Amino acid sequence: MQPGLWKIIKKEISIWRVGALPGIVVIGLVIIAHFSGSMQSLEWLAFDTLLRLRPEEPIDERIVLVKIDEDDINYHKDYLIDSSISDRDLAALLWKIHVCKPRVIGLDIYRDLAVNPGNGELVAAFKNIKNLIAIEKVLPKQIAAPPGFSSEQIGFADQITDGDGKLRRSLLAIPTTQGYKLSLSLRLAEAYLVHEDISLKNSIGDRTPIKLGNTVLPRFFPNSGGYVRTDATGVQILLNFRSGRKRFRTISLNEIKSNKFNSDWIRDRIVIIGVTDPSRKDFITTSNQLVKGRIYGGEIQAHAVSQIVSAVLDERPLLDTWEDEWEYLWIFAWGFLGIAIARLTKSPLANLIIVGITSATLVVTTYLLLTWGWWVPVIPTILVLAVNGIELTALYQCDKVLRSGLKARQDVIERTFETIHNGPLQSLAKVLKLVRCHELPVKELLPELEKELEKLNHELRGIYEFLQREPPTQDSSLYLGNTLVLNLQDPLHEILYQVYSYTLARDFPCFRTIKVKIRTFEPIDERCLSIEQKQGLCRFLEEALCNVGKHATGVTRLEVTCFSSEGWYTLSIIDDGLGINSSREGRGTQQFRNLARQLKGKFQRVPLSSRGTICELSWPVVKFRFGNN
Repeated sequence: MQPGLWKIIKKEISIWRVGALPGIVVIGLVIIAHFSGSMQSLEWLAFDTLLRLRPEEPIDERIVLVKIDEDDINYHKDYLIDSSISDRDLAALLWKIHVCKPRVIGLDIYRDLAVNPGNGELVAAFKNIKNLIAIEKVLPKQIAAPPGFSSEQIGFADQITDGDGKLRRSLLAIPTTQGYKLSLSLRLAEAYLVHEDISLKNSIGDRTPIKLGNTVLPRFFPNSGGYVRTDATGVQILLNFRSGRKRFRTISLNEIKSNKFNSDWIRDRIVIIGVTDPSRKDFITTSNQLVKGRIYGGEIQAHAVSQIVSAVLDERPLLDTWEDEWEYLWIFAWGFLGIAIARLTKSPLANLIIVGITSATLVVTTYLLLTWGWWVPVIPTILVLAVNGIELTALYQCDKVLRSGLKARQDVIERTFETIHNGPLQSLAKVLKLVRCHELPVKELLPELEKELEKLNHELRGIYEFLQREPPTQDSSLYLGNTLVLNLQDPLHEILYQVYSYTLARDFPCFRTIKVKIRTFEPIDERCLSIEQKQGLCRFLEEALCNVGKHATGVTRLEVTCFSSEGWYTLSIIDDGLGINSSREGRGTQQFRNLARQLKGKFQRVPLSSRGTICELSWPVVKFRFGNN
């Protein structure tokens, strides 16, 4: 891996770490809250809302509801007990339905006690109508089924509601002292599907899913979907209500008695008989209903039967949930997406827009998954997405400002040092050389020292004035000496020429012996160069020329060129002086190696075979393509 790429990766890792740790903490806290059940009610609310938003489904023609409503009860209330239909009327209703040849009849009315008159007639109907299934109650208070029915003709009508009183699950089987008992809905579905050569293929147990043909009814467990440590007694499945305002064909008792119905509506169908008189209170609050949020027991059974039969015959999806680990991975993925959004967005407004769009995408995705039969957590995922996506933006922006401030400070330090190094420090080096060499008598040395120190004073004051300028000027300017400020927006070859001219005009001892000066600065394509890199190239040229002026003893020839060859730009400084040999790299050499890495190029400073030194910086030509001709 290239050093520059690794540096970029490390920088990105350090930036991501700023938001990753608090973001993961948020994800962890939300998962803990989800696991503790704190979000269960909100999850139920979201689940109910998404179910109601599903498109309307056609009527399930396989099921017919026969309702005994308030008008039917009031018509006979003079001799009825407990607001129920008499045994005689019920027997007559059963025979009239039986004549129409339904596949199976479900009697969703408790009949453990006689309601005279006509008990004998009803007992006879129970005995002779073989496709009739009656109900019993097993939880918590038991109500026996009518006498004379076999176990295969009895199903329980019990339902289990959630903590908010709403029904979202269907209880299909429950263990009792007599073994597992099946619900009315499962009995009706089983009886209907037998005619399609489809039957229960496995025994029912605590962890065994119910299988009808090739269709497996997904079991409900304590932590399924938005539930947390819920009572999963027996065999339960999530209740996938049929959507729409008219879900099943409904016929009243009076319509049947007066023959105001079409017998074809009943033939080969599942008929469910139930009471819809409000005084009987045979209704449950559900998550999917339109009229006061309540639905009568007979229709509950119709929905439960319909979802099983439709799943087997029509491949209508049953509601299922993911394993816990997949749900937590789902939450973590959206939470990490929130961290990424906070990192990548550049402004608060853009952040809000992207978080809003992403949240809407999450809701739509959850809705589509639900229509396909998968209930996935939505509240914790929206929470981690929104919190991480919005709140962490401030953290990233704060970190960005802090890093920008540190970088600006470091840039000022670097720029100041370069200016001092290539100006005052060079003058100071000359002063030290005069003092150490003892080449001049004291009378001549003192004026020379005074001259150099005065020059050093002016250079230092000039640096102070330069650093007082506005930051925008600093960013695009290069300070040389105490008077010359170069505009880095100018073409590079022009700037290099100014650096060359200014540096050679400085009073370095080795410059005095140069006889031949060759310089060539070709125009180059500098679109790939930043202001910082142009500044670095200028500093490279200045430093290399200063080294010639200080150390290239006996130099007579200086060649300075900037040219392109074989896909490379090269800035070269060649002299024929003695130079210096040292294994220690100075500050300037280190800076130029860093500059070469930034340019993805090469740097070298080596002695020539006979005498002299070559100092050279090369970088590749970047080709720009604007289209094919």
